[in-house]
Amino acid sequence: MSWFGLQRNTFARGIHPPAHKDTRTQAIRRLNFAPRLILPLNQHIGKPAIPIIHKHQEVVRGEPIARADGFFSVPLHAPATGVIEKIDLMPSARGPKVMSIVLRVYSADDQTVRYGQPRDMTALSPGDMINAIQETGMVGLGGAAFPTHAKLSVPEGHTVDTLIINGCECEPYLTTDHRVMIEWLDELLTGIAFLRHACGASKVIIGIEDNKDDAARVIAGRIPPDSNIEVRTVRSKYPQGSEKLLITVLTGKEVPSGGFPYDVGCVVQNTGTAALLGRLLPRTQGLIERVVTFSGPGIDKPGNYLVAIGTPMDYVLDQLGFTGDAGELILGGPMMGSAVASLDVPITKATSGILAMPAATISRSVTNETHPCIHCGRCLQVCPLHLNPCQLGLLAANREYETMQQRFHLQDCFECGSCSYICPANIPLVQYFRIAKAVLREQAG
Repeated sequence: MSWFGLQRNTFARGIHPPAHKDTRTQAIRRLNFAPRLILPLNQHIGKPAIPIIHKHQEVVRGEPIARADGFFSVPLHAPATGVIEKIDLMPSARGPKVMSIVLRVYSADDQTVRYGQPRDMTALSPGDMINAIQETGMVGLGGAAFPTHAKLSVPEGHTVDTLIINGCECEPYLTTDHRVMIEWLDELLTGIAFLRHACGASKVIIGIEDNKDDAARVIAGRIPPDSNIEVRTVRSKYPQGSEKLLITVLTGKEVPSGGFPYDVGCVVQNTGTAALLGRLLPRTQGLIERVVTFSGPGIDKPGNYLVAIGTPMDYVLDQLGFTGDAGELILGGPMMGSAVASLDVPITKATSGILAMPAATISRSVTNETHPCIHCGRCLQVCPLHLNPCQLGLLAANREYETMQQRFHLQDCFECGSCSYICPANIPLVQYFRIAKAVLREQAG
């Protein structure tokens, strides 16, 4: 066991937005099932799942309803017992309609998970473990929704010696990981063991921001001696939870430009991902629900709720006392999240939080008024990757996208939003960078 409390590790630069972690002391509560669930087939990075059910078919809670379309894809499971109403295009959080399965929930059912059976986890090889993880439909629950099994599949010629469990949760307002670390400790430690076996790591480092000392102490107190698992606190700063930054802070290694964590012998997984794998894998079950933070001035009953995947946003917000409109909602955290396109959209595997931010509570973004860049250099002072957001922004305004990529390392930007947050001219730098990347992807075919 190791309690790393003498030194407060962090990275250079970054910002300190108000934390607003008011829900961190509230225990996880289960939200009631909605009458209908909307299940997009593309809830992850990669190819959408392929339906294996048909209209009017009855399904039980936990039953597979869509299979993975190849390696870079994950299956989908029924979050509730009910009947398939249709498979059709439905609204998505990003705006465009996407192919989805609509499930009408049987309201009289007790919604026990009836699919799955005990599995001997000790009999699984690392390859078997990775296959089993794919069968759960698990993706990174921190918000990126990268298929977990793909992240664990280290390419030939590379080896992993360190598994990093990311418990930083540096986004303001969000506290799902905090509560999971405290309330689902057994599942978390079990899931870490599964992940460690899958990637072959000889040691584990659990990185937790120092504003979650209670979680760090609870976990550290349960780690067996001689397990080669460390709990380390890192300084509370945004974006401390960024994968590449956390690797450098905890190991001293730097992932090369355009590289991946396995290039420096690391794999990083979110605490919520690990905890749910610890719960699902021994039961041969799939991901059908997740913990979501609902917070912000527009929510009457803020907190962390266990929500069935596919629950429509309007149903959730009605239960929690929200009376505003879609224009006041942010999907995810305020720094890297996005505006909700419609209240008809569902909770997905990637939904870590919903923030209700009435216009009166938001300062600069109320008017969206921007001003010319004054070259103050503040964006350079906060960029955690030492990029030049000012220069990138000017190039983007002139649509010089190839120069942004070739000379100013646009591909290294992970869109944390620190530059936009600090800009006194209110220039939407991150939006410029996203457009540039999208154009370059389109040009690349």
